[in-house]
Amino acid sequence: MAHAPTKDTEGVAEAFEAAPEPAKPSKPRQKKIAVLTSGGDSAGMNAAVRAVVRQGIASGCETYIIREGWEGLVRGNTSEPTPAPTPRRTPSASAAQSPTLGAARSVSFASLPPSQQLALGPLASATGGADKVAPLSDSPLSFGYGELLKDGAGEGDLEEMAAHGAGHVVVADAADELGRSLKGRYIVRVGWDDVRGWLGEGGTLIGSSRCPSFREREGRKTAALNLISFGIDCLAVCGGDGSLTGADKLRGEWPSLVEDLHAEGKITDDQKEAYRHLNIVGLVGSIDNDMSMTDLTIGALTALHRICESIDSISSTASSHSRAFVIEVMGRHCGWLALLAGIATGADFVFIPESPPASDDWETEMCDVLGSHRLVGKRKSIVIVAEGALDRDLQPIKPDYVKQILVDRLGLDTRVTTLGHTQRGGKPCAYDRILPTLQGVEAVHALLEATPETPSYMIGTQENKITKVPLLEAVAQTQAVAAAIEAKDFAKAMGFRDSEFKEMLQAFEISSSLSANSRLPEDKRLRIGIIHVGAPAGGMNAATRQAVRFCHNRGHIPLAIHNGFDGLLEDNVSELSWLRVDNWTTRGGSELGTNRTLPSADLGQVAAALQRHGIDALLVIGGFEAFHSVQILEAARAGYPSFHIPMVHLPATLSNNVPLTDFSLGSDTSLNALVDACDAIKQSASASRNRVFVVETQGGMSGYIATLGALAVGAVLVYTPEEGISLKLLQQDVEFLTERYRLDVKGKSEGRLVIKSEKASSTYSTELLTKILKEEGHDLFDARSASLGHTLQGGVPSPLDRTRAARLALRCMQFLELHATPNAQTQRKRALPPATTATAAMIAIQGSQVKFASMDEVLAVTDMKRRRGKHVWWRDIKKLAEVMGGREGLLAARQ
Repeated sequence: MAHAPTKDTEGVAEAFEAAPEPAKPSKPRQKKIAVLTSGGDSAGMNAAVRAVVRQGIASGCETYIIREGWEGLVRGNTSEPTPAPTPRRTPSASAAQSPTLGAARSVSFASLPPSQQLALGPLASATGGADKVAPLSDSPLSFGYGELLKDGAGEGDLEEMAAHGAGHVVVADAADELGRSLKGRYIVRVGWDDVRGWLGEGGTLIGSSRCPSFREREGRKTAALNLISFGIDCLAVCGGDGSLTGADKLRGEWPSLVEDLHAEGKITDDQKEAYRHLNIVGLVGSIDNDMSMTDLTIGALTALHRICESIDSISSTASSHSRAFVIEVMGRHCGWLALLAGIATGADFVFIPESPPASDDWETEMCDVLGSHRLVGKRKSIVIVAEGALDRDLQPIKPDYVKQILVDRLGLDTRVTTLGHTQRGGKPCAYDRILPTLQGVEAVHALLEATPETPSYMIGTQENKITKVPLLEAVAQTQAVAAAIEAKDFAKAMGFRDSEFKEMLQAFEISSSLSANSRLPEDKRLRIGIIHVGAPAGGMNAATRQAVRFCHNRGHIPLAIHNGFDGLLEDNVSELSWLRVDNWTTRGGSELGTNRTLPSADLGQVAAALQRHGIDALLVIGGFEAFHSVQILEAARAGYPSFHIPMVHLPATLSNNVPLTDFSLGSDTSLNALVDACDAIKQSASASRNRVFVVETQGGMSGYIATLGALAVGAVLVYTPEEGISLKLLQQDVEFLTERYRLDVKGKSEGRLVIKSEKASSTYSTELLTKILKEEGHDLFDARSASLGHTLQGGVPSPLDRTRAARLALRCMQFLELHATPNAQTQRKRALPPATTATAAMIAIQGSQVKFASMDEVLAVTDMKRRRGKHVWWRDIKKLAEVMGGREGLLAARQ
């Protein structure tokens, strides 16, 4: 079957019936990856698109974006698919005279050092080795669309404007001199620099829209034709369950769609053979966090940030006037936003779809709770209602009705606030930059590894592990939640939620209840000490609040030990009331006071103080010093009977240097503080066009904040204590920056960030590093430095640190209650059996699990000299950050 010559996506005519040539060794066809966003937008979608594009290029693929979601794929392009690429700005010297860079460092994400942490696949190249990064010189850095997409320009209709008397207005910029315009172009090839600056942008720069035509087979056939015409056989889709269902349907129908297109003469024999299979992967973008089989969806945490910021502001005015506020948040079939906002802001009552109030008379149930809070002296009342909230008869619970109940029954001055689409907006938080980047990288791996036999995968996350699950299974389970709610089977609906959701609901119910129904008999009640040790960290106070509320719920006595072990030695110990800790969720630092004094300062007096205050169990909140304190107390049990009580360490430090656990309270707050600061610094650097900022972070001998911060802000280089700094490394990095700035379009250089952990090197200080870069930059780039210092410790704790604190504190208190003996200090004289090593523990997040580890287990993986774990899960993320920053690709180009 003969066909007329066609034009490929680079605009080069080719004849499929060309004269036969001598046989050559077959070369694998270069993969072409496209990414689209569909459904409701969410913060972090741009980070996901950026990651797919850059990881695709690093893997040796061509990359495309599809504007306006499925609608754009159906429309295709009305003009030539891809214009000529933007010419590179090359140095005046020849390639032979250019600086010679050292050999590329091996980049492998096949496995990370400890057990089952962030499971990143290898950086697979379409042309070969699993440990290689494709040179950036293999493809143009830009096709000229990046700035149009970022600025939302290029869509203007000149004829329409002229008809309204505005024909003199310049719609497009100078890029249109080269024939570039987005009008009528929905499938667009992009290069490395086309997604520059996207990481911190909210929403989706490539657009999203509903597409009724894609629901019909004819529309999907048109979409298939457009993909084949561009040679695209790998598609990453970022959206909700509806968008991902459509993606899997397209893949399922693909063979028959190809057959139909061939039969209609719309594709050639060669195209039919080459595009027999379509590989699809799903990334979940949803602010509701309503997808099953993943802990978090892209955008959910940022939406929670927006909600908490609003409620924190409302709380102050509510307290001033002793008012009640009813706040409606999004969540049609999922109450995640409402529930976690309730925990993070200390709300009094929440309504969520999966778990309606226990009583049919929910109005009385709610009023009893809020009334009891008012009786103990609380000045404000906050009720949070998910938009899909229902009672047990499936009748909607609306904010205005809730308000009327509070006015009529409790006489409260009540206001209603609907947050609406403010929850979708704004720049993404730190985690919604990191998670989409990691998932975007894994999405490319999944596409390149896919076979016709493998299912379409959805990239998700479980605790601290990136996961890959069958897309249809996740969608089916998600839809089953709505079906269970519709059938009034609320237990089944909760069963589909992950363990974190259930624990969060339990934590909220305990923290908001003043009921005596859960209290233990008096002979089983405990005196539980709560102490902060080490540097302050966001989430310490939220954890303390949850611990105190647990004690009051169960009948225990919470004893606050002020100012660490110094305070214990000075008998600075007091009971905390239920109301006293009410506002502590939003407070940074340490309300109890904290310092680095260890119990070894005077073990005898510490033992005497524990006995004097009758402490039956001890919750120690803090960083490495807190872990070391529990280890010291446990090791001294043989000589001090007072230490034979259960004690548990809840890690809280911005450095995240506590061994064995993947996360510590405060580290997310610190990351967000770093992101905010670096966004402002980068804005200054970019305005100067050619400026590099060396940003110094805290972290001690742990590079966690520097590494994850570099990934979150798009830094091009990162220096950590784990890797150190050498003269050879500095030489390579200087040459990389020099080459990178030489490749920038003249007058459009990007301000760039270098993140340095404070103890990355004792020789190469931040000041010296800045001077070296400034000297070597010559006329190409300038260098400045900024030290963030203690700003990373302060501020309002992030919602993630607040909610994680509540969950982990609840688990710790349950641990103490399980192992403690009432009146332990007095009964020790009657020869109680000695405490086992299992009763001195640390709660840890490891991969996809939350567990309690004994001190022996923690010590086995601890580098006491460097005050960190022997293995850190984030070490290879440093390499990923530098892949995303372009360093590895330029090094590969110079091999």
